Amino acid sequence: MPTRRIVLIIVAIAIAVAVYEGAQHRSAKGTHPGAVDSPAAAFNLQDLDGKPLSLSDYRGKVVLLNFWATWCTPCRGEIPQFIDYQNKYGPQGLQLVGISMDDDAKPVHDFYQQFKMNYPVAIGSAGLAESYGGVLGLPVTFLIGRDGRIAAKYVGAVELPVLQQKIESLLSSAR
Repeated sequence: MPTRRIVLIIVAIAIAVAVYEGAQHRSAKGTHPGAVDSPAAAFNLQDLDGKPLSLSDYRGKVVLLNFWATWCTPCRGEIPQFIDYQNKYGPQGLQLVGISMDDDAKPVHDFYQQFKMNYPVAIGSAGLAESYGGVLGLPVTFLIGRDGRIAAKYVGAVELPVLQQKIESLLSSAR
């Protein structure tokens, strides 16, 4: 019987540790890079025209940060709507920022002109993608609230009505 008691004690300890670890994991919401409710990672880049582009320039605005590439079909499909969002919601405090994950700036610059993009675009890096939790596929879109925290993350082509509703909600929240 002592062996059975030892086994039961070990099982009880294992269960207690598992419950504790699970509670720790749930309470850590928003603590890893790119997680909803975590601070958006700061960056300092140059846009396609060589001008400084920094996330901190948009503090107090709602930022739609879109990781994309010219060769990505779903990305190309979202861009016209993003241009419309910048036109419609820009005066209310929305700022779009595109981070192209293309290897070369030339096709991005050509794409930018062809689509008449009306928001800043910069060439991203693996380090920047990692600071947002890793961008393993494209597109990946983050909505960043006026407080600089990630309010939503969309992996893959975003459902535009869902995105628009979230944008409107963030714009109408406390300024």
